[in-house]
Amino acid sequence: MEVLKVSTNSIPKSVAGALAAVLREKGSAELQAVGAGAVNQAVKAIAIARGFVAPNGIDLVCIPAFAEIEIDGEERTAIKFIVEPR
Repeated sequence: MEVLKVSTNSIPKSVAGALAAVLREKGSAELQAVGAGAVNQAVKAIAIARGFVAPNGIDLVCIPAFAEIEIDGEERTAIKFIVEPR
């Protein structure tokens, strides 16, 4: 599954475009976000991506979960969003 990393500085429309492209190509994707700002941008991107793929008859669902990731040698807790068609 393709993993897209989202930061506080990510532009939601750009992430949504990347997400829609991955969904069309591979069928599902995962967004990872660390911190409140990054989670906010990820949720906005998922909402925008729904609008991008809806004309193709694709309805998206999102499954949130925790993930342990390593950043600069330090263990961090991230929120991951598994996005797939319904």
